[in-house]
Amino acid sequence: MNTDSVSAIVGTEFFIHYMGDKMSEKEKVSLTYRDAGVDIDAGNYSVSLIKDSVKATYRPEVLGDLGGFGGLFALNTAKYKEPILVSGTDGVGTKLKLAFMFDKHDTIGQDAVAMCVNDVLVQGAEPLFFLDYLAVGKLEPEKVAAIVKGIANACKESGCSLIGGETAEMAGFYADGEYDIGGFTVGAVEKSKIITGKKVAPGDVLIGLPSTGLHSNGYSLVRKICFEHMGFKGNEYIQELGTELATELLKPTKLYPKSCLPLIANFDLHAMVHVTGGGFYDNIPRILPEKCGALIDASAWQMPAIFSLLQKWGNVAWTEMYRTFNMGIGMIIVAAAKDVEKIQKQLTAQNESSYVIGTIVSGDRNVTIKGGVFDE
Repeated sequence: MNTDSVSAIVGTEFFIHYMGDKMSEKEKVSLTYRDAGVDIDAGNYSVSLIKDSVKATYRPEVLGDLGGFGGLFALNTAKYKEPILVSGTDGVGTKLKLAFMFDKHDTIGQDAVAMCVNDVLVQGAEPLFFLDYLAVGKLEPEKVAAIVKGIANACKESGCSLIGGETAEMAGFYADGEYDIGGFTVGAVEKSKIITGKKVAPGDVLIGLPSTGLHSNGYSLVRKICFEHMGFKGNEYIQELGTELATELLKPTKLYPKSCLPLIANFDLHAMVHVTGGGFYDNIPRILPEKCGALIDASAWQMPAIFSLLQKWGNVAWTEMYRTFNMGIGMIIVAAAKDVEKIQKQLTAQNESSYVIGTIVSGDRNVTIKGGVFDE
């Protein structure tokens, strides 16, 4: 045996003994899921904090209780001749960055609900139930409870049940204090009452329902204007807004089911538009048939101050503003001219404001905006 072979054997034995000692030390440590950053006890505590809020949303059709592997909902088939299920999903987007910045989490859940229920509503559907997905880096039960309470309150106001959800603690995946939230909703509509836009024709009228502000769209531009370009911190009191900037920016998205479901039941609505990302120029064409266009009168409603401030602070072109934001109109109803007065009268009886903001004209699925800032 040569010396190289002897060295190899001795070296191997040393390595085995060395690693054996190290393994013995490691074997003395008993690792847990909590050591990896996931706290099951905190998750269970979070569930205990949200249970009452969730149960308060239950409609009679809900079966079972919180904590099952799936949410159970018995569709009331006696209510429909030909029920059609309409589903929708969405998130809150970069508005979440503001919730992190200002440590305010009690209204962000409404944004998640509103973005979903308003979407199924425009096809004539009554929202039936909702599920949420909340992913966090580190689970903080009180913060989770605040978020879910906002979700539950919004579900209750929209008439839908919060029948399930998922809170995922993903250690090392999100920055400290950050999370993401998404929502999923299912609604139902009578097949003959589905709103598709096929009935839209020149001469129809567009009725606008006011937004509460920015809702949940355009926040990448909002953050760039306010915090990068203007250097705001968020706690500044803005005279034109009558409140601090952060308070204005975190106003939750408006829920429209309570105002619009009675209209869907009582009138032959030709189309509805949820004005989200893409503003007027990208959302209205989604309901326009061929050879139809929309003519919008921008002077027909009072634009909320936050939009004119953002335009001024960022020197944003008005066409870009109307392509990015809702500009104060969160929902648009398209109806025959003969029904407009009755629709607005019913909205007034429901304490909902409305404005005649335009008409359907001949065109190529285009949107033209005149009046107001476009004529200045």
